[in-house]
Amino acid sequence: MQNRKTLTASAVARHWLRLGCIGFGGPPAHLQLLRELCVLDHEWLTEDEFSHAVAATSILPGPASTQTAIYCAWVVGGPIGAVVGGLAFILPGLLLIIAFAAVLLSSAPPLWLLGAAGGAGAVVPALALGTGRSLLEPMLSERRSSGAGIWRLMSYLVAGGLATIFLGSWLVLVLLACGLIELLLQSQPRGPLSPFTGIGLLGVVAGLPALVVTGLKVGLLSFGGGFVIVPLMRADALHHGWLTSSQFLDAVALGQLTPGPVVQTIAVVGYGAHGLGGALLASAVAFAPSFLFVLIGGRAFTHIRSNPTALSFLRGAGPAAIGAILGSSVLFAQGITEVWQWLILGIAAGWILVARKTPVLLLLAAAFAGGIGVGLGWLPH
Repeated sequence: MQNRKTLTASAVARHWLRLGCIGFGGPPAHLQLLRELCVLDHEWLTEDEFSHAVAATSILPGPASTQTAIYCAWVVGGPIGAVVGGLAFILPGLLLIIAFAAVLLSSAPPLWLLGAAGGAGAVVPALALGTGRSLLEPMLSERRSSGAGIWRLMSYLVAGGLATIFLGSWLVLVLLACGLIELLLQSQPRGPLSPFTGIGLLGVVAGLPALVVTGLKVGLLSFGGGFVIVPLMRADALHHGWLTSSQFLDAVALGQLTPGPVVQTIAVVGYGAHGLGGALLASAVAFAPSFLFVLIGGRAFTHIRSNPTALSFLRGAGPAAIGAILGSSVLFAQGITEVWQWLILGIAAGWILVARKTPVLLLLAAAFAGGIGVGLGWLPH
């Protein structure tokens, strides 16, 4: 596909800023808004080009809908358009969640906000279950129809779930190991890969400041969507004492309630670590890989989804990541401390398990409002 420059940077900023302000509801809503803008309303991309972009970003690490937004901006505005469009898409929700973090993590947060965050946070374990189920169902269907690798899928799934619950930050090694095992089982290594290369990279990363390492995990290891990286963020946030378990649960809830990708939760983690500077640093590190993927490899997006090495790795890492999401629901539940929160969780879990299509934003908004009532004393604790 040719890089068709049709928009100025200011025009890209205007269109993508609107998406950033109304992009509630997670990746499905983001992709629908992008399709309406770029395919249906202005025909900047064809249906096939857009679907290829979505497929390619879905097998790359990082927030897929954000990468699709950056890619679409690259198509219509070139490299400058990609940077401007990506920032316009990310910044509204990022600034909002940093503002929430500043109030929530202050020495005396208002009771209504504590209650609201507690109410919305109580829904998060159920959302993790629902997200894991929605990602697992098509994968199981594909494996059943092909008759290939169903037991390996279940093994990777269990490994990811157990690693999330018991290994904390070491989960990242389990995700990588599952991907490499599947790669070795399905194909011969391609190119001059050496174990010393991986050891060297791990050594470089280990020497970076802890908050930067956490940001890199978010940007480079969130296979299958933003919820995959949440367990890793939680392990680092609790291990370093940046947030408590309850505060992290509130942070994830705020990430769901604000427009943009859920990985913006990293801003709350950064704020808990080093204030405003930490929030900005962690966010910059987390989103930088998404920009680089598009700027460096945008022309190859139509070929990435058919790359056998990438697909083989994802067939191992993907199920392990889904297991991590399902396992994270157990950890999130540990952050629930009040009886009324357990009641909200029970209602939300029942709805998500019964309904095929879950109105995530509606559930969160209802729990948010109920939490405000509890915080202000209108509803019983």
